[in-house]
Order: sequence, then C-alpha cells, then structure tokens
Amino acid sequence: MARALALDLLDAVLVRSLPLEEAFENHPGTARLDARDRALARNLAATVIRRLGQIDALIDCCLGRPLPIKAQTARQIIRLGACQLLFMRVPSHAAVDTAVRLAEARGQGPYKKLVNAVLRRIDREGAALMEAQDAPRLNTPDWLWNSWTAAYGAETCRAIAEAHMREAPLDLSVKDNAEGWAEKLNAATLPTGGLRLAKSGLVTELPGFKEGAWWVQDAAASLPARLLGDVSGLNVIDLCAAPGGKTAQLAAAGAAVTAVERSAKRLVRLTENLERLGLKAQLIVADAAVWRPPHLADAALLDAPCSSTGTIRRHPDVARLKTIKDVEGLARAQDVLLAAAAEMVKPGGLLVYTTCSLEPAEGGRRIDALLASGAPVARVPINAADVGGISELISGDGDLRTLPCHLAEEGGMDGFYAARLRRL
Repeated sequence: MARALALDLLDAVLVRSLPLEEAFENHPGTARLDARDRALARNLAATVIRRLGQIDALIDCCLGRPLPIKAQTARQIIRLGACQLLFMRVPSHAAVDTAVRLAEARGQGPYKKLVNAVLRRIDREGAALMEAQDAPRLNTPDWLWNSWTAAYGAETCRAIAEAHMREAPLDLSVKDNAEGWAEKLNAATLPTGGLRLAKSGLVTELPGFKEGAWWVQDAAASLPARLLGDVSGLNVIDLCAAPGGKTAQLAAAGAAVTAVERSAKRLVRLTENLERLGLKAQLIVADAAVWRPPHLADAALLDAPCSSTGTIRRHPDVARLKTIKDVEGLARAQDVLLAAAAEMVKPGGLLVYTTCSLEPAEGGRRIDALLASGAPVARVPINAADVGGISELISGDGDLRTLPCHLAEEGGMDGFYAARLRRL
C-alpha cells in the first residue's frame, strides 16, 4: 500500500533522520509496489516534508490540545491525510478513510476518531486557514531562514523559500546534438546549454536513455565543470566524483579524467552511468584528502561534500536533516580537501571548487580561508560568458553563485557555489 510506505518514509526521515532517497531505496516494500504506487508513496512523503511547517500549523490549529508523545504515529498519519487533501487533490473520502484504516493497522486505534475528526475539519477549513499562512516562512527552519537573510537579504531569502515549495523540473545534459534531442524529448533549451522537461515520467523510459545520449543533471550543477574551459586533451582530476555528472561532462568534452571517490558503493553507480553513456574515465577509490596523483594534473574539479542546502527543491528532507553544526563540521573538511586539491594541479593549471550549498560558510569563506593560508593559488574571476550569459549568477567576488530563485520563469535551478583558481 502506497500510503503505508509513505508513512514509513516519514518515520525514517523525521524520526530516524535518514535521507529520503536512502529510506525509499532500502525499504523492502518499495520493490513490492508497481511503478505508479512507488511514485505516489515517494511523492506523498516528499510533499509532506516540503510543506511540513504549513501542515503542522494546520494540525495544531485543529487540535484541542497537543498530541501525547505516544501518538507520534497518529500525527504522521494526519500529516499524510492533510497533504492529500490540501496539496494532492485526493478526494476527501479517500484521504480520510485510508488515514483511519492506516491508524488502525498501525496500532493507533485509540486515535482513530481523532484522526477522522482532525482531517474532516482540515477538509472543511484548511483552504481558508492556508490563505492566512506565511507558507515560505513556516516551511523553512529558523537556522536556514536566518542564514539566507544574512547572506542574501530578506527579499531574496523569501524568494529562495518560495522556490523550495515547487517541485523541480527534470534537467538533462546532452553529449551532443542538443537541438535534436530537445525536439525528440519535447524539451526546452536552457541558457546554460542543458535541456529541461516539465514532465518526464520514468527517466529510464525516455528517448535517449538506453542509447546513453544524455544524463540527468540540474542546470546549476552543469556549470562548475564549464569553468575549466576547453579541457580537450587535458588530464583532469574530478575529486569526490560520484554520482558522476561532472565526470561525464569532462569526459564528453575530451578530457582524460581521473575520477576519485571515497565510497566504493557510490563509485559503482558512477561506473554504471559511464558505461551507459559510452564514456571512459580512470576510477579510483580513495579519500581525496590523502590521495595524491602520480603526476600533477592540468586541472582539477573538487565537488566537496556539503550540507546540500542548495538542493532542497529536489531533496526537501535536507531542510529537516541538516543543522548549523553540520555546516561547521563540513567546512573544516572542505578546507582540508581544498588544500589537498591545490597540490594536485600543475603551476598555471586551474582548480574549480564547488558545493551545492547555499551557506556562505561552505562557499566564499572557504576560498577566503585558503587564500589567507598562503596557498599558491589565485582567484580567476568568472564572467557571464562562462555561465550562459547570465550575469546574475556571478557574485561580487567574481565567483559562481546560483540560487533556487534564479531562472524563475524557466522553473528555477539548484543553489551552487563555485570558485575558479589558478595554481601559481
């Protein structure tokens, strides 16, 4: 049952702090459902997480008193029902009845009447109550709201939070003949060079997937590799390479790529992607902080592990799983990786550092710290021509800074930071 799987996914994310995709892929019930029900379960759980602040505010408004701790599962079931009523246009009788049955099946029989009563009230009054809500603020944890307000200003912070309430479209990077594949896929061509599909269905069933003509990659994620310029014939190291979108870009552009990834499991996925695409790279399982190449490379790309707060449109669980302490710990690891990466490049060669984070502590501050340490590198400012002519993607320091509210008319983009450095 799709709703039962969705309930388990909510528990995994909101109670056990597991990433949604990991919980979905590893749940034994996922394989037992057909494609339609799997999609429903994942979408239902993701939408509850994306709109959690709004949903909880409505539930609290409809409760006479707070639910006890032992009724935690009942609250999750009410969240699922409210989500279906308010955001998924499920008929009220279906949303309420399935919630009541799910409560009984999960040992929440004493709360069946409460689940029924709260959901029926939300069905009657929810739309009106939602009109009075400040949805972007409710759905954004305080630490993120404060961070984005300080970094980008109140107006842009709100625009980012509004963008996170919309599910992201599907973006593709194409090996060649982008215009031809845009026509075959009925896709729009983005200024960044990729393709965008408003509706995709199963990715594996799209034209060109089996042929290896393209790979899934957000428009913003495709930009850092482009900052290395023409890499044809160059030896390029891709650090922290999985799942391999940037490795594929570099290999498709003619580079001799060495892809370094600490996780052997994630490297398997990268290998599978390259095989499907008909691209080659030297793959190495190693910790990029301590690994060193036998010969200095012409260029390197470091896609450092980060809080991933720039990908909340696609992974709403990030907003509920990450904290400011995660950012602080990751920043220390990023410093180590940056210093290591700078040692891998020939004098005169380029190094691009990038993260899919909106937090300044994982972006420009890491470059400032590297330069202050005396590392033999210098910033090479990025210009609009490097990023599809979109000047708003360039920060005051000459670095790349994409936000979810950029390309708003086209459907937005993930939040990425990137800096280009030259080895002295």
